[in-house]
Amino acid sequence: MNSYKSLQEECYEANMRLPKLGLVLFTFGNVSAVDRNKAVFAIKPSGVDYELLKPADIVIVDYDARVVEGKMRPSSDTKTHAQLYKTWDNIGGITHTHSTYAVAWSQAGMDIPIFGTTHADHTHQDIPCATVLTDEMIQGDYEFETGNQIFDCFREKNLSHQEVEMVLLQNHGPFTWGKDADKSVYNAAVLEEIARMAYLTLQINPLTPKIKDTLRMKHYERKHGTNAYYGQGC
Repeated sequence: MNSYKSLQEECYEANMRLPKLGLVLFTFGNVSAVDRNKAVFAIKPSGVDYELLKPADIVIVDYDARVVEGKMRPSSDTKTHAQLYKTWDNIGGITHTHSTYAVAWSQAGMDIPIFGTTHADHTHQDIPCATVLTDEMIQGDYEFETGNQIFDCFREKNLSHQEVEMVLLQNHGPFTWGKDADKSVYNAAVLEEIARMAYLTLQINPLTPKIKDTLRMKHYERKHGTNAYYGQGC
């Protein structure tokens, strides 16, 4: 009996949302889903086209990125996912893509400025871009160090991973996370749209100022604050 079947299915369904949302081409990207009780996570196998992917192909690994169940090699980004799960024990899913606009900002090495309420509805900060890894980190345990690159960025910018559930990696692309795999995919789609909007805004007016603080925090707090009133509640 496969004790990880439901976790594999959750991970599979989340991965299959990426091409439907236009966030991946071919084999670009991956989603993982964690089971905290069993201290394992499920992740897409490396280099498998989404059209061919099956739930049984999803690989189960532990927090040290060692395969627990599965016949295929897990994503090449598995060690990065493992680092995030080990350090941030309140996240339940992670998504990595090479979506066009988010990658464009990461290749430019720029944070995505918070220009409007669409951005503020999801986070009250600029979307951070972590600086490129050193040569030693790249030539060493690259995927493991990519996790450290994200942590360093959040420490340097004094950001909370619970308030900013997304990051760009310079010259690479975006990672997003959330309470579960579906939320991490949702955040990946939101990030791509925010990146597109910011790009278009600067094309129209390169001198566009950031959103004013009162409006920024109003939109964030009405969805995420202690007195939030957006939506229908529990």
